[in-house]
Amino acid sequence: MIIIGEKINGSIPSVAKAIAEKDAEFIKNLAIIQSRAGATYIDVCASVDDDIELETMKWLIDQVQEVTDTPIAVDSPNAKICAESIAFCKKPGLVNSVSLEGSKIDDVFPVIADTKWQCIALLCDDCGIHPTAEARLKEFEKIMEKASKFNISPSRLHIDPLVEMVCASEDGIKMLVELIREIKTRYPDIHVTGAVSNVSFNLPVRRVVNQAFTVLAMNAGMDSAILDPTNRDLMGMIYATDGLLGNDEYFIEYIGAYREDIFGNKK
Repeated sequence: MIIIGEKINGSIPSVAKAIAEKDAEFIKNLAIIQSRAGATYIDVCASVDDDIELETMKWLIDQVQEVTDTPIAVDSPNAKICAESIAFCKKPGLVNSVSLEGSKIDDVFPVIADTKWQCIALLCDDCGIHPTAEARLKEFEKIMEKASKFNISPSRLHIDPLVEMVCASEDGIKMLVELIREIKTRYPDIHVTGAVSNVSFNLPVRRVVNQAFTVLAMNAGMDSAILDPTNRDLMGMIYATDGLLGNDEYFIEYIGAYREDIFGNKK
């Protein structure tokens, strides 16, 4: 499972405070604990005013790279900021994200075309998020056509089918599961990702819903997720599910994570 650590995000009040005060140690600590917890990428999102976003992204990326070699996921609703932030990274990472909204794909795909950078692509466009799997699959195929144009292989893409709060859905996550399965059927090498915690908005005991959703989504083919890697219960569920699905031969990674206390020594 590809884990995209979500904790360095200026929309989180404590992180916003650290950014405003240029508290480098706070940011560095968030990078360290996520890396130690098993994050594949450290997501960096400034969430500040447009006129200082790029310089803030550079400052955040610099702090992260001082303390860990874990690749960066450059994160901004402004695709041009994502593209420009690539220059601050010491090694290829992940762009979070593009979509068919406006010129976002055209702002990023040419920049990463001849690199090893990977990219999250959201299944939405200028009309917003479509309610049916069929409509989202049409968006998906348009994205794949764009990727092919720039020689970006499916294995470098993380398709986000858009996880929404389940309490507003009539059929739970049935549509999402069908969508994930169809995406993986059409392109077996592609990654499917999503913000796990979105599913539980406005529900009590959200952690339980998040864990249940993660298991169901992984069974459908999701192999990448944006989440808090320091959440031991969720990480334990992910390692166990990977093993049960046959993605972790002889449970080697599960055993290694247990020994490193990544998901807590609960027997």
